Amino acid sequence: MTTENNIIELRHVKKCYEKDTPVIKDFSLTIKKGEFVTFLGPSGCGKSMTLKCIAGVVTPDEGHISLDGVTLFDSAKHINLRPQQRHVGYLFQNYALFPNMTVQQNVLTGLRHENDRAVRASACAEAIRLFGLSGLEKRRPSQLSGGQQQRVALARILVNRPQLLMLDEPFSALDTHLRERLQLEMKDLLATYGGPALMVTHSRDEAYRLCSRIALMENGTLLTLRPTKQLFADPGTSAAARMTGCKNISRAEKRGEHELFATDWGVTFKTAQPLRDGLTGVGIRAHYFNERTVENRHPVMLEEILEEPFEFTIPFRYEGQPKDTPSLWWRLPKEQRPNLAECTLGVAPANVLPLYDGCPYPNNT
Repeated sequence: MTTENNIIELRHVKKCYEKDTPVIKDFSLTIKKGEFVTFLGPSGCGKSMTLKCIAGVVTPDEGHISLDGVTLFDSAKHINLRPQQRHVGYLFQNYALFPNMTVQQNVLTGLRHENDRAVRASACAEAIRLFGLSGLEKRRPSQLSGGQQQRVALARILVNRPQLLMLDEPFSALDTHLRERLQLEMKDLLATYGGPALMVTHSRDEAYRLCSRIALMENGTLLTLRPTKQLFADPGTSAAARMTGCKNISRAEKRGEHELFATDWGVTFKTAQPLRDGLTGVGIRAHYFNERTVENRHPVMLEEILEEPFEFTIPFRYEGQPKDTPSLWWRLPKEQRPNLAECTLGVAPANVLPLYDGCPYPNNT
């Protein structure tokens, strides 16, 4: 049931491609007011399709979608509002600006349903001011930088005061420098907007910097929806650990309340958090290893040193590690170049990540 604190609710949404190939499988999700949530997952997992179903660009095969208590789609009740009736702002990857229109004209298209010319002019002028576009009103998209184009697209969407803003890979076409700068701008612009937002991305960095919660998706299903920093600090499952960038994952057995055995690595680790029954694995992020850490210290064999611009990435194996298991990865700053001949690595117990079958945390926490 939708409550007054929830603005988006999807219940048992399903969408198939041709030949009944599911893109979204029995997808249920609740987003609260004022949240900025990211859909994070591999290509083809259904992230963008979910946004399109909410916006009405694509019609689901089954399920229920509501926005702020208003039903947008319900297969059982045969309700399917047109996109123009949904009060949703949708920023496409390429911004979809009209190339033959000026900045001012592009923004005004967001007010096409407002008949009062004075209201249109006032709202357009205010949007141009808020989004830092003053002085650019007469320019066309081809005369703007990537960041300016993005701000025009957002101004056009938000001038209509949507109840929900959705961003589909908003930084994917930009180079690294511009992408990072625009992420900072986006954070400020969203603060100005003040409403709820959903974003699709492949980038863990973008999700971490911008969003309050992350919805992990895989094969058309929602794996978990959790606060961003909590998810990275304690992913809970091997799928969540992998999607948040953990390179080292092993099968594991519980040996005590604070002790586990990493089967694939042949070593034992102490943990800071108590272990529960159902332990299936352990994850350790590549930058958690340290030659100076005294806990969970084991001799290792370094295989080679891979040099990157600002750090080293080093594949290694524990002494006695089974031969048919993959090497681990260690990342460290260049000023800490290790000795290939002899090395012992430790890991703080708080950085040993227990992993369990299923999701140990309820969604929407």
